[in-house]
Amino acid sequence: MSDDVPRDDLEPPDEATVTPPDLDASGDDPEPFTYNGGRVDPGESANIRYGISETYLGDPVRIPVTIVNGEQPGPTVFLSAAAHGDELNGIEVVREVAHDWNHADLHGTLVCLPVMNVPGFLAQERYLPIYDRDLNRSFPGREGSTSARRMAHRIFTNFIEPCDLGLDFHTSTRGRTNMLHVRANMDDPTVARVANAFSSNVIIAGEGPSGTLRREATDAGVPTITVEMGEAHRFQRRLIDRALTGVASVLAEFGCHRDSAVHWPGWRTVIDDDDEKTWIRADAGGIVDMKRGRGELVREGEVICSITNPFKEEDDIETVEAPFTGLIVGVLENPVVYPGNPLCHLVGLSQDTLTALERERGEGRARSRSRLRD
Repeated sequence: MSDDVPRDDLEPPDEATVTPPDLDASGDDPEPFTYNGGRVDPGESANIRYGISETYLGDPVRIPVTIVNGEQPGPTVFLSAAAHGDELNGIEVVREVAHDWNHADLHGTLVCLPVMNVPGFLAQERYLPIYDRDLNRSFPGREGSTSARRMAHRIFTNFIEPCDLGLDFHTSTRGRTNMLHVRANMDDPTVARVANAFSSNVIIAGEGPSGTLRREATDAGVPTITVEMGEAHRFQRRLIDRALTGVASVLAEFGCHRDSAVHWPGWRTVIDDDDEKTWIRADAGGIVDMKRGRGELVREGEVICSITNPFKEEDDIETVEAPFTGLIVGVLENPVVYPGNPLCHLVGLSQDTLTALERERGEGRARSRSRLRD
């Protein structure tokens, strides 16, 4: 990995340098997908409600799983969402891939898990409402352990470990929002390939905290990325559509959909140093007037927001400026803060990336003006 931070890819890779899909077992016969309690043969699909726990009344807690097994051999890819029960955008991405796309010529198998944290989803809470545990800090799980680890174990052993790669969809927590970006361990060549294929403009490098699905799956030999997109408690159609483009690009890259093309995002930056990303935090409590939004470019010294008390007294107004030129990846939505609360997530950009970004947005504004004239 280069020591230059951030790393930028301003041009799409030359077609001659693209590595053939090494996870595509095109010379083998297609195989059934098996899990504890069932199997899905090549050419078949199945909608499953799989038991992972029980309620206080002894009723089963079941997660929905759709398995689409193509007639042709190829990699097994999992798509997962709602490890945090209030993060909804990924649910619609996984559902549309599973049920709205044409998989008649699918090479390989798709394992679609739209709602992993069913108890949290039913309560519309981030964590499992059982001692407030975080399912996405409980992988790979363990039988005989806590309720969260038992659930994680059954999901992991049946539907994650049998796969060749994975995409795990998340949003920001409530009160904040993220632009679409990827988080991935770019030191792992196959993870990096998945991340690049997803075609987001921003990749934040790192292996991820212990217990997260992407880290534990990758450590178990299933290269996995996290896709962050939007905010909790809602469907955001533009972000969902953008994520669907990324899924199609990954499936094309790994030979699952042979007639599709890998999508190039126009520019890309990989952030792999803590000095080039920061959560800007409030130094005062009060009411926030946010001046800049998710996905916006800010220059060093520009005002991002101001914090005031209920009286808007000028002597008590605190302005928050950008410490460096960068892109706002995540931003506060809830306009009230204590000292120390996060205001926005800022990542640095190189001069080449700034030039590419400004050119892209300038062309977009020109097209918009042209449409208005027409």
